[in-house]
Amino acid sequence: MVKKIVNKFKKLPDAEFEVMKVIWANESPVTTSLLMERLGDKKGWKLQTLVVLLRRLIDRGFLRTEKNRKERTYYPLVDKEQYLEFETNSFIERFHDRSIISLINTLYGGKELENTDLDELSRWLKERGEQHE
Repeated sequence: MVKKIVNKFKKLPDAEFEVMKVIWANESPVTTSLLMERLGDKKGWKLQTLVVLLRRLIDRGFLRTEKNRKERTYYPLVDKEQYLEFETNSFIERFHDRSIISLINTLYGGKELENTDLDELSRWLKERGEQHE
C-alpha cells in the first residue's frame, strides 16, 4: 500500500502544468519573455493567455512574482518533486486503491518483464524494507 499523504495541492490543469514544467526546467527567476519563447509558438498562446495562466499559478500558491523594470519574473514556490509526488500518490489512490501491486500489474499486465526491470524492482523493494526495519 502507498502511504496516504495530505493533499496540500490541487491537481493543476494541463496548461498550468505545462507552464510549471518550463519554470522547473529553467533557473529562477524565469521571465515572461522566456516563457513566451518556450510556450507561445509551441502552444499557439498569445501573451494574455500566458499572463492568465501565470496569475492562476500565483493564486494557487505555485509561484511568486516580482516586477523588474518592464518585465515580470517568476519564482517557483513548489518543487517539481513535491508536485510529482502529490500527482503520483493521487493517481495511485484514485485508480489503484493505494496498491503498488495493482499499479505494476496494470503497467506490465500481459507483458514480459525484463530481468533488468525485475532486478531494479527487487533492489528498490529491498531498500524500502531496510528503511522500515
